[in-house]
Amino acid sequence: MMRCLLAAQPVKRSRFVSSLRQFLTLALRILTLSRSGREKGEGPRASAAVFVITLFILTLITPAISRAAESPYKIRIGFPSLAFSYMPFYVAQEKGFYKKYHIESEYIQMTTTIQPQAVVAGNINYFTSVSTGISAAIAGLPLVMVINFCDVSPWVLVTHKDINKPQDLVGKTVALSGIRTSPYYFFQAFLKKFEMSEKDVGIISTGGTADSFRALTSNRVVGTILTPPFDDKAVSLGYKKFMQLGELADIPYVGLVTSQNELKTNRESVRRTVNAVMDSVAWLRANRAESAKMIVDKFKVSQQEAENTYATLIRILNKDGRLNPKVARGYLDILRQERPIPADFDPMKLVDFSLLPGAR
Repeated sequence: MMRCLLAAQPVKRSRFVSSLRQFLTLALRILTLSRSGREKGEGPRASAAVFVITLFILTLITPAISRAAESPYKIRIGFPSLAFSYMPFYVAQEKGFYKKYHIESEYIQMTTTIQPQAVVAGNINYFTSVSTGISAAIAGLPLVMVINFCDVSPWVLVTHKDINKPQDLVGKTVALSGIRTSPYYFFQAFLKKFEMSEKDVGIISTGGTADSFRALTSNRVVGTILTPPFDDKAVSLGYKKFMQLGELADIPYVGLVTSQNELKTNRESVRRTVNAVMDSVAWLRANRAESAKMIVDKFKVSQQEAENTYATLIRILNKDGRLNPKVARGYLDILRQERPIPADFDPMKLVDFSLLPGAR
C-alpha cells in the first residue's frame, strides 16, 4: 500500500512549554507585588489583590494549557486513487479544517475492494465509497455511513473516436475501476440498455479512476468510465465522451463510511471528522476561483477543464450530507440481481447521520 501522509501537523509540545513559561513568569511578578505590598504595610489589601489577579490569570491561561497538552485525534482514510469527487477531503487537509478540529490525518491508497475489511480490522478509520459500504454492510460487515455527499453520479463512458455505436464495443476491452464498483454497475446498466451482455465486451479492473484514464490513454483499452476532470482531459487528447451514465442507475457515490465500533468507541473523533469535512464542502461552494486553481494544480488540467470539473462537483453535491432513500432503494434492487436481499430490508438502517451539523 502506498501511503500519503498529509500535512496536518500534531500540536507541538513546545506550545505547552511556552504557555507554562508565561504562567510562571506572571506568577513570579505576582509574588514580587505581594512582597512589595507587605513591605509598605499594605498586607491584607495586597494579598487580596494578588489573589484576585492570580484567579484571573489562571482563568485565562488554564484553557490554553489544556488545549496545548491535548493530543490530536489521529485518523486514517482509504482512497483508491486521485479523483475529483474527493475534493472535500483534499480541502479539509489543505485549508486546515482538520487542524481546526484538532485532527491529524493520514490518507492511505488502497483498492476499493479491500477497504471495508481494512476498516473493520482497524487498519484504517474510514473509506469513501458509499456504494461499497452499503454492499459490504448487507453482506454482514459492521459498517455505517456517516456522510453522503451526492445524490447523482457524474460517470461518463469515454471511448476512442472510432466507437460510434454501442455494438462497436463487441469483441473489444473496456477498463473499469473494479468488479462491483460504481463504474462496474453503471457499465452493466449500459449493456442492458443496449441489449448486450458482459460476454460481448472484455473488462479489465484497474483499481481506480486515475488508473482507468491511463489504461485508455495508453491504448490498452478502447473505452473506460471516468469522472471529471479525466473525461475532459481525455477529450483534449483525442478521445470522446460516448455517453453520460449517471441517469442509468441509482447508485450512491461518495461519502464517509466507518465501522460500528469506531462510531461507538471514538464518537468524538468521528464527530470532529464529520464537521471538518462538511466545513470543507461549504468552503468549496463559497470559493469557486480558488477551488478551480486547486483542481488545476492537483490534476494537471487546463483552466477550462478545471472550471468544468468544479461546475460538475457543485452540481452533484447535495445540501445536507444525507443519503436519498430513493437512491438507496434503487441500489438494493441492483444488488438483488446478484444476491438474496429481503424485500423489506431498510437500507437506511445502515446510516447514522446524527453527527452531521444540521442534525444537532
